Amino acid sequence: MSNAQNPLPGVLRWSLGDLTITVMNDGYLQGSLDLVTGIEREEAGVLQAAGFRAQDPRITLNAFLITGPGRKPVLIDTGMGSFGGPSLGRVPAALAAAGVAPASIETVLLTHLHPDHAGGLLAGEGMAAYPNAELVLHSDEAAHWLDDGAISRASEEAKPYFEMARKATAPYAERIRTMTGGSVSPGIEAVPLPGHTPGHTGYRITSGNASLLMWADIVHLPAIQFKQPEAGMVFDVDENQARDVRRRMLDSVAEDRTFVAGAHLEFPALGFVARDGAGYRFVPELWVAAQ
Repeated sequence: MSNAQNPLPGVLRWSLGDLTITVMNDGYLQGSLDLVTGIEREEAGVLQAAGFRAQDPRITLNAFLITGPGRKPVLIDTGMGSFGGPSLGRVPAALAAAGVAPASIETVLLTHLHPDHAGGLLAGEGMAAYPNAELVLHSDEAAHWLDDGAISRASEEAKPYFEMARKATAPYAERIRTMTGGSVSPGIEAVPLPGHTPGHTGYRITSGNASLLMWADIVHLPAIQFKQPEAGMVFDVDENQARDVRRRMLDSVAEDRTFVAGAHLEFPALGFVARDGAGYRFVPELWVAAQ
């Protein structure tokens, strides 16, 4: 059994051309099948059981670090930070294990502003965890969460998420760069994947002939959503668009044999997607010590 009270940092380095991708596990969110939309709860439970996963699923959470010769470290997402419970907030320990100081990170690429991705921007009350970093996010994401009138337009149920997004980004207010896609850093291209949130964005990292697509939250529950892509999550801002984008993305990466990573794929979250009947399956990349 794992020692959840005193875990070792979850860190894996992977070579991609002349870059190094470091996968950092932030821990897990304790969920339930009530979070699943688009399919019956009973079907979701059957798929979880078939995948040897608990009926009350643990949702893995990862962030990604890109380093390489002649470049400053780039961070994709930051984990939950202090917004979650004791099973989360492990990115700082993972960074320390990787030998990277937060002050050395000059770019944080955000996939979206849900707290499990942006909460780690804070190191304390109102303090920036990455004091020298510029935040980069899709303009639609900033407009949705950070506009001054956003909270007033939000439902009571959603307001805490708007408040957390504003709180997490406040120390960086003068250092936020918005984009709509395309190159955001040398060798890194933003890939808009709207639906889960309006500005939900993946990042394609390329070095030489090697590339990796970090697809953010296309899949939250691998045992369910690969087999049944119709399954969404209650956190999807636009459930229909999120489903359509998930279908399109799974079909595309399976067809092209794209090397992928995901914020909620089970650590170390690197691999490929293959078609499997009417659905898909995830094929983990082979980890070797030489990498």
